[in-house]
Amino acid sequence: MAGVLAIVTTAIKGAAVLLGTTKLWFLPTFLATLAYYHYDLFDPENRVVNEKNLRSEYDFIIIGGGSAGSVLANRLTEIPQWNVLLIEAGGDEPEIADVPILSLYLHKSKLDWKYRTQTQPTACQAMEDKRCCWTRGKVLGGSSVLNTMLYIRGNRRDFDQWEELGNKGWSYEDVLPYFKKSQDQRNPYLAKNKRHHATGGYLTVQDSPWGTPLGPAFIQAGVEMGYEHKDINGDEQTGFAFYQYTMRRGYRCSTAKAFLRPIRLRKNLHIAMWTHVTKILIDKETKRAYGVEFIRGSKKQTALASKEVILSAGTINSPQLLMLSGVGPAQHIQELGIPVIHDSPGVGQNLMDHIATPVVFLIDHPISLVIERVVNLNTALRYAYLGDGPLTSSVGLEVVAFINTKYANASDDWPDIEFMLSASSTNSDGGTQVRKAHGITQNYYDEVFGNITNLDVFGIFPMILRPKSRGYLKLGSRDPMVYPLLYHNYLTHPADIAVLREGVKTAIAFGETMAMKRFGARLHSTKVPGCKHLELYTDEYWECAIRQYTMTIYHMSGTAKMGPITDPGAVVDAELRVYGVQGLRVIDASIMPAITSGNINAPVIMIAEKGADMRKCARICVESGKPFWEDTLSTPNQDSRLNLPAIGSLVYLESNALDNAAPKVGYSL
Repeated sequence: MAGVLAIVTTAIKGAAVLLGTTKLWFLPTFLATLAYYHYDLFDPENRVVNEKNLRSEYDFIIIGGGSAGSVLANRLTEIPQWNVLLIEAGGDEPEIADVPILSLYLHKSKLDWKYRTQTQPTACQAMEDKRCCWTRGKVLGGSSVLNTMLYIRGNRRDFDQWEELGNKGWSYEDVLPYFKKSQDQRNPYLAKNKRHHATGGYLTVQDSPWGTPLGPAFIQAGVEMGYEHKDINGDEQTGFAFYQYTMRRGYRCSTAKAFLRPIRLRKNLHIAMWTHVTKILIDKETKRAYGVEFIRGSKKQTALASKEVILSAGTINSPQLLMLSGVGPAQHIQELGIPVIHDSPGVGQNLMDHIATPVVFLIDHPISLVIERVVNLNTALRYAYLGDGPLTSSVGLEVVAFINTKYANASDDWPDIEFMLSASSTNSDGGTQVRKAHGITQNYYDEVFGNITNLDVFGIFPMILRPKSRGYLKLGSRDPMVYPLLYHNYLTHPADIAVLREGVKTAIAFGETMAMKRFGARLHSTKVPGCKHLELYTDEYWECAIRQYTMTIYHMSGTAKMGPITDPGAVVDAELRVYGVQGLRVIDASIMPAITSGNINAPVIMIAEKGADMRKCARICVESGKPFWEDTLSTPNQDSRLNLPAIGSLVYLESNALDNAAPKVGYSL
């Protein structure tokens, strides 16, 4: 009992530091109950170990323990001869991060890098200093600890396009097995579809245990508009569906929880938390990455990598570290006094993101997710004891829809707008944490939402799926502790504002369906500041309004894009090896040549699964065109030249065969 008390005390202190002063007055009782009924979640013996005594050399060093890095650490250490160091700038995820409804309370906390873009006139005009807030996870598990847990793979055309751009092996049929490899699908009806889903993987995917009456109504309204209710991770994407979540029995299933905790006792894995990598060490003569420099406990240290350094620090930190290490646009890094190792003009370019704007409807019935009504001691105890109830809600998000505007070809099944349909909106928490997380000014909130604070609403967030605008980032200083300068360039391409405008108009039509009118749905039509001179409902008004409250959906990607050597903007090849540097790969969202059509956490996990296999195979296994982890690939030792032993169903190359294999020109295996 003393152990439970100690754990509860630590958890409460941690939550107080993390969340600060909030209206969650019941938090101590909640955490005490949670610890009592779910001791395993709090037990430090179930946590990964922050290794204090690091070796001087490892086979692999992975920079970043986020959504990609956690997967890589798991898969590479499946080979017992390979020693792996995983470096993470933040710490382990706290217990309070397990609670789905509290995800926005983690924004702007110590788990968040708290990035903000530079002021630009095309978007985010309602935000503080007209700067968009780019939340990124600074914690083991990365942004999978802070996100809304939405499991969406994207459209098959996205990946076929990647291959058409010159990236062999990245078509939909090539990547589908890697989505399935991770997955433990808990919905038995979806799990029956074995072509698209799988069970038994590390990553739990399930339905939410709780929902409002608005969820089924959203589906019905979609059918009324001519769309089907379907599995949007299946054969076709166009249509409406209840969200699937990376959730396990009502608790967040981050990549750290899914991929790292089960292997915490592997002796060939060291995890260094609270460790900030400042530079990748690259030999100027051979142009080979051979280690990393980092700061830990205010001391500068180094660790060497005998095989590879793998950069999985995310769309902002990965290109930042490349440039700090001398790989990037030569003129830019020279201006900062950084010696150029390799001139790679694409580093930091091609920055993509999904953006949306809220469309809010008032309703007449007390059925929505009003925080002050549904988050209380009773629901907290229900959650702690049963793992269900309103606290399992992903901030109200219940249904997803992929729809076509007039700019999309409906026959292609490549929709251009995603509806994120929610039983809540910006006003549902009384103007506190949502406003803070999105960074909108108090004046804007008061003018637009002040008169509907805490009233029952539902929200539609039309999100553009394939924006044509491209942003970029560059170093603000050669000091690795100085944040890079971020330029979103949202809505600079005229096609983007046109598609989003049509998405807003379709959202308004959605609210006019009979399914929604049953709840008394009516558009909250208060004119927004900056657009009051324009006539409501006109194209000009909606375009203006979108540029005010421009919501990032936190899907930054593409800043170290994958492409053929003939593409001057490509940073890595189709095996994710950095052009011009041996022994260095980038494996995270930054390699996306084009953003996927949907929320990107599932594709990032897929990229890491495929990237790990590429390193294990080092080109030789993948010549068969099949993912080598499948039982159907071969029997062990079928190729006498390579001696391919197996661990269970995992076939891999012995280290000596791998390191002595003949590489492509300019690369090292």
